[in-house]
Amino acid sequence: MSVEYFTRILKPMLEGAEMTVLLFIIAIAISVPLGFLLTLAVKSSYRPVAWLAHTYIYVMRGTPLLLQLLVICFGLPMIPGVGEYLVLDRFTAACLGFILNYAAYFAEIFRGGLLAIDKGQYEASQVLGLNKWQTMTRIILPQMFRVVLPTVSNEAITLIKDTALLYAVAVPELLHFAQTAVNRDFTIVPFFIAGAIYLLMTLLLTVFFKGLERRFKFE
Repeated sequence: MSVEYFTRILKPMLEGAEMTVLLFIIAIAISVPLGFLLTLAVKSSYRPVAWLAHTYIYVMRGTPLLLQLLVICFGLPMIPGVGEYLVLDRFTAACLGFILNYAAYFAEIFRGGLLAIDKGQYEASQVLGLNKWQTMTRIILPQMFRVVLPTVSNEAITLIKDTALLYAVAVPELLHFAQTAVNRDFTIVPFFIAGAIYLLMTLLLTVFFKGLERRFKFE
């Protein structure tokens, strides 16, 4: 493989990687707080809200992300009567699919984190005269964050790899440009380059989260 060929195929693949990173940032920025809201809904004393949250999480975690993307991209516009109002451009539809799916996973992660907090922490907060808001923000959430951080890290790495599913809904991301180059040039070199780019992105994420873990004294 010549340097010229490498340079020629690297540019569009890096453009595809920009789309991958953009989707990751949007999905992680919205699905994390949405997941926490779902966790609060699951713990709600109002049963219809808790039931709806449980059902949503079960459905989103129990069906493939690819199927959800296909439904949002191609299925919603086919709904009689309202389909014409549900037509989204592919990237927006993909973002919506990733957000809805990963919010369900983060909800379960946060629920597990809350369950890991000893009940004595709540009792001690009451003794100190803290209200529910102060107890949650000053006592519970910091401890929960420390508990769930390693799992959130793993889920974030999974998310960056799952962005390859954009290829299935015709969004021009990293894998799309790699496949185009393979079909055009009859060589698997672009796949190795794509793999190297994915590895670099996951490495950067790993280093970032390891830094957070050290900051919160996991190591």
